[in-house]
Amino acid sequence: MKNQQTTPLSYKKVAVGSMFDDIAPRYDFLNHFLSFGIDRIWRRKAVRLISETHSHADILDVATGTGDLAIAAVKLQPLHITGIDISEKMLAAGWEKIKRKGLSEKITLIPGESEKILFPDNRFDVAMSSFGVRNFADPLAGLTEMGRVLRSGGLIMVLEFSRPSAFPFRQIYKFYFLNILPFIGRIFSKNKVAYRYLPETVMKFPENEEFLELLKNAGFTEVKQERLTLGIASIYTGIIYKTQ
Repeated sequence: MKNQQTTPLSYKKVAVGSMFDDIAPRYDFLNHFLSFGIDRIWRRKAVRLISETHSHADILDVATGTGDLAIAAVKLQPLHITGIDISEKMLAAGWEKIKRKGLSEKITLIPGESEKILFPDNRFDVAMSSFGVRNFADPLAGLTEMGRVLRSGGLIMVLEFSRPSAFPFRQIYKFYFLNILPFIGRIFSKNKVAYRYLPETVMKFPENEEFLELLKNAGFTEVKQERLTLGIASIYTGIIYKTQ
């Protein structure tokens, strides 16, 4: 029997999963602290956008992490929310929050990969992700999988960091993101890699028209972008239509 070779994509999955396992106990605190709590506002805005067309839906939350977006989406009165993530320690931290909030009948968290979603075609009404797509080993494959498990007319919603363009906010943001954020993150998380990895992925991540084009290539139409807080983050949406 031949030894299975480790591909660059599979190596990235292992490395990212291990990194998030390591920072899981401090992840929520650092997220809110380093974003000055604005990440909560962004998630609420994302949920409001979903509510305009897809309330009372069956929802998949990809790269759910500790479940913050899934918890926020309970306001949609969904049929159910299923969150998947490759980091089991992040899922464990999320599950504790869900139990404390009495939401265990509304939200289920299970291990799962974005590029190989273990659900059949046409299973969900909404597929969403917050601050997770940039960690996909293959973003196009992950977005395509999210489309595959959606029913015709299903909605994708992606909340991700983006890069401001206006002077001088762009320069201030870049200095904070590349210098202050990694320094503080390293001190509190005790992980030298994680909060250097974050700004690196944001700086490399396709945004604006480039990301909208990725959504189109994954099969989505009616793609839109809404920039948030002077362009620090963006909400991307799209609809998928399927022929019978």
